[in-house]
Amino acid sequence: MRKLRSAFPWLILSALVIALDLYTKHLVQQAFVYGEHVPVTGFFDLVRYHNTGAAFSFLANASGWQHGFFTAVSTLASVVMVYLLVKHPQKKLFCLGLALVLGGALGNLYDRLTLGYVVDFLLFYYQQWAWPAFNVADSAICVGVGLLMLDSFKQPNA
Repeated sequence: MRKLRSAFPWLILSALVIALDLYTKHLVQQAFVYGEHVPVTGFFDLVRYHNTGAAFSFLANASGWQHGFFTAVSTLASVVMVYLLVKHPQKKLFCLGLALVLGGALGNLYDRLTLGYVVDFLLFYYQQWAWPAFNVADSAICVGVGLLMLDSFKQPNA
């Protein structure tokens, strides 16, 4: 029970990521029609896109089987991440990375379950090249994975 309690701050961080992600997606859905672009700078637009695939629209054009697959993978990965947060709450960098990935995964999973797609709204580009549109959940996942990679290079305590 003590380990579960010590994992609580990490789970709160995941919940904050989910809340920020869902709130920003809600704002975009209220303010934009699908496909709309609002230029902010010469390299950044706010948009409203619907992603039926995974990261960077991977498998977005598949016949529909990917919805169940990504839902199952996200659910299983989330269970594993919660288990790891409970098991290793003292490993701060590791848990910070996991908490961000967990929050992002659950934010996108919520969209996938309730809408059938994930709302993306941040679009960076340079001339004719564009990075695929993304959202707060995707950002949290990327930062979390980076922190997990950084943590993997740390020397274990002898």
